[in-house]
Amino acid sequence: MNYVILRDVTASDLPILFDQQLDPESSTMAALPSRDKEAFDTHWAKIMADKTVTLKTIEVGGQVAGHLVSFNLEGERQVGYWLAKEFWGKGIATEALKQFLTYIHERPLFGRVAKHNIGSRRVLEKCGFKVIREDTYINIGKEEVEEFVLKLN
Repeated sequence: MNYVILRDVTASDLPILFDQQLDPESSTMAALPSRDKEAFDTHWAKIMADKTVTLKTIEVGGQVAGHLVSFNLEGERQVGYWLAKEFWGKGIATEALKQFLTYIHERPLFGRVAKHNIGSRRVLEKCGFKVIREDTYINIGKEEVEEFVLKLN
């Protein structure tokens, strides 16, 4: 496997992360519609300024492969991640999340994954998360998404 490095997100990462979230297959898997440039920039400025959010860039072979995030949602500490499609299926997301969990000491920790995203569910399960319930929510595209909620104690 390629060497996976986590580092702080920098402004120079943002154009790459913007392009990654434009990929239609990635958006479908994440059940998260792509943002236009203005909405993306606004969202990232907000989360980068929020001291309760932990953000890391995933770097593989000197390339920005994606990012990880941890944030509070309705009183629960969440983790999330985005991996560019060309890095899928190589164990990178699992390795990155394992490393990221060493930065996030709060437990329990929760992960949410669209039901159709089997690969992402497996990443969470390989890192010790267990499915605790099913849920639905309305995403930023105003679409209803069925999801699994997983928990790490």
